[in-house]
Amino acid sequence: MNKNRAVRWLVCSVLMIAFSAAAFAQIGVGISVRFGPPAIPIYAQPICPGPGYFWTPGYWAWNDGYGYYWVPGTWVVAPVGMLWTPGYWGWYGGYYRWRPGYWGRHVGFYGGINYGYGYGGYGFWGGEWRGERFYYNRSVTNINVVNVTNVYERRVEIRNNSRVSYNGGSGGIGARPTPEEERWEHEPHREALADQQQHERVASQNRRLFASENHGRPEIAATSRPGEFGGRDVVRARAAGESYHAPKMSPRDARVSENEARGAEGRNMENNRDARSEKRNEGNRGWSAPQGSRNNDRMRARDEQRQQKEQGKQEQKYRQQEVKRQQHEQQMQQKQAQQEQKRQQQEQKRQRQEQKHGGQDRHNPGF
Repeated sequence: MNKNRAVRWLVCSVLMIAFSAAAFAQIGVGISVRFGPPAIPIYAQPICPGPGYFWTPGYWAWNDGYGYYWVPGTWVVAPVGMLWTPGYWGWYGGYYRWRPGYWGRHVGFYGGINYGYGYGGYGFWGGEWRGERFYYNRSVTNINVVNVTNVYERRVEIRNNSRVSYNGGSGGIGARPTPEEERWEHEPHREALADQQQHERVASQNRRLFASENHGRPEIAATSRPGEFGGRDVVRARAAGESYHAPKMSPRDARVSENEARGAEGRNMENNRDARSEKRNEGNRGWSAPQGSRNNDRMRARDEQRQQKEQGKQEQKYRQQEVKRQQHEQQMQQKQAQQEQKRQQQEQKRQRQEQKHGGQDRHNPGF
């Protein structure tokens, strides 16, 4: 009897784990859509609830029944030593495809999207780990120094003021990952926490968060903790990031099936490979192609060269910005170290003066 009961409990546990994994797999993973999401809305960051909380910015997710919906930015208790790389929508194979966020030792590429509050398009400037304690940058993070004392101040220069919420495609951000970001992408990662997953599920069921209802200006833009969509700590968007344009097709028509997405990606890779092969073998052909075919080949080659040249310029510009950012960060760290050294010297001087006056008082008890 007890043995059968144990077996039933084991089967139920396995089914629950499998169901939870399948449920998460349907949220945000491997989704491709025919049109891009609305712009990032303008909203204020809720105050940090306490030490150890990490800011995860809001983003547009997809619901097959209602289209794009806003997942409010929120504070979560971070795994010690890990940083959050936000997910982003990227143009690939002719569609907008969602790449989920993850936890890791470094902040990787997130499409160059300016999510705000430390996520200006590359890297993270909202804080840093020092051992097992997370320190917050007050210049970009909403911190109450009474509740949180692990703080510092470092000014951040934002180069991307766009509110566009996707990478590539028509009107998208043209950023490309740096070699460092590509390397960090292959580091060990951890998927979104259970609180984050539940936060997204709850958002997907709230009509006020659907873009078709709020027109890019959600009533719940950010929360103090995951899943808390009511109360005084909920922040409403001040404005939409850009003018909202209703899509011309239904969500079900806009959703791309996995087979269709894989086929498009395969055709895209095959076309690029064929174009490179034709260009490489153009001078070795033993026959004369029709004039129209040769013209098409030349036009395609010129287009490919122009695209590669433009992409090279963007990558070079992005690398230069990354070098400048690193130099700026080093300068700020050196300046901070000098200020700290000066403060320690002043503190030592003050202590010596107090010891000196204390000794005089002992020799002159009448004062």
